Amino acid sequence: MRRVLAVGAHPDDIELGCAGTIAAHRAAGDLVTMLVLTGGQNGPGPTSERWAEAQRAALLLDVELIWSGLIDCTLVPDSGLIATIEHAITACAADVIYVHAPDDSHQDHRAAAAATLSAGRLGSRILHYRSPSTVQFNPSVFVDVSEHLGTKLAALDCHRTQVDGSSMVDSEVVVVSARYFGALARIQYAEAFAPARFVWDLSPQARETERSRSEPSRAGQPRADQTRSDQTRDDQARRERDLPQQRHQPPNEVRTW
Repeated sequence: MRRVLAVGAHPDDIELGCAGTIAAHRAAGDLVTMLVLTGGQNGPGPTSERWAEAQRAALLLDVELIWSGLIDCTLVPDSGLIATIEHAITACAADVIYVHAPDDSHQDHRAAAAATLSAGRLGSRILHYRSPSTVQFNPSVFVDVSEHLGTKLAALDCHRTQVDGSSMVDSEVVVVSARYFGALARIQYAEAFAPARFVWDLSPQARETERSRSEPSRAGQPRADQTRSDQTRDDQARRERDLPQQRHQPPNEVRTW
């Protein structure tokens, strides 16, 4: 079982960047925590509603939500922000961390990326996800989200203030992007990541863990990382099915720092 931390500067950032991967982690039995650094005060909608939307998305994704309560557009990668993220890494014992790509036109995204690299300096898996405001992005790691794209769209739909009031949140673009990255990865739909650091554990113990995780997939259950080659006809038929309905399970404890 992996312990995953996804870091986002604003409510809806994580859902845009890697909600499909989060859903895949949960389907595999991994524990996931979302750390939202600010209240999105400068975006559409009041902070109270943004908070409620983030809670609804966490409920749908079945993850723990941590709210740092910092102010939108004021993030800087200083010791305070680094400590906030490091606290979250320690609290959830994260061994996989997802965060914004560093080359981004939004200063909060850049600050979150830089601070997370410092906070996660001892971690072995740190991956950058793409945001609508990302400038340069050259991914080399892909997660098959063919089984989870519907869940990603449902999580985004929880953020109605952004769907209705921001041109940055467009479900059509999300689907097209997933199809594009899927084509790059030779699968149907994918989320893409640029690794800052990624250790692939090939020890016998890790192989046994991965083998046990693959068993539900052969029975028709989803998993996070699908084999890129030797796809069977059953796999292909599964990918062609309609997108799944969203999951409605309660989240773990919601914390505010």
